[in-house]
Amino acid sequence: MRRSYREKILPFVQGPGQYIGREHNSITKDHATVAATVALAFPDAYTIGMSHLGMQIFYHLLNRRTDVAAERVFCPWQDMEALLKKENLPLGTLETFTPVREFDLVCLSLQYELCATNVLTLLDRA
Repeated sequence: MRRSYREKILPFVQGPGQYIGREHNSITKDHATVAATVALAFPDAYTIGMSHLGMQIFYHLLNRRTDVAAERVFCPWQDMEALLKKENLPLGTLETFTPVREFDLVCLSLQYELCATNVLTLLDRA
């Protein structure tokens, strides 16, 4: 999955850095070593979601547990969404590019009504 993103998608989108994670304090765990995997989905762009304190608190609280792996995913911009559709690739998380549909639990945060359509986009691409 990571290779498909790197070769087929990221070179052709605006702001590819928002889809690869690697920020200071990001946490990556082996899914085979935990009891539960959680996708923390924010139905807005990375730039909005990363500044949301609630998202950061949940990410930290879940990942400090040894039995849980929490990863983040944000609603893709239109160019990324179009390429995911074209290449028939699912939306993956920042940390491991794991498709959202493969997580045990998907948690969504709806900050305001205008994000409701982004929830549909996020779920459709997942």
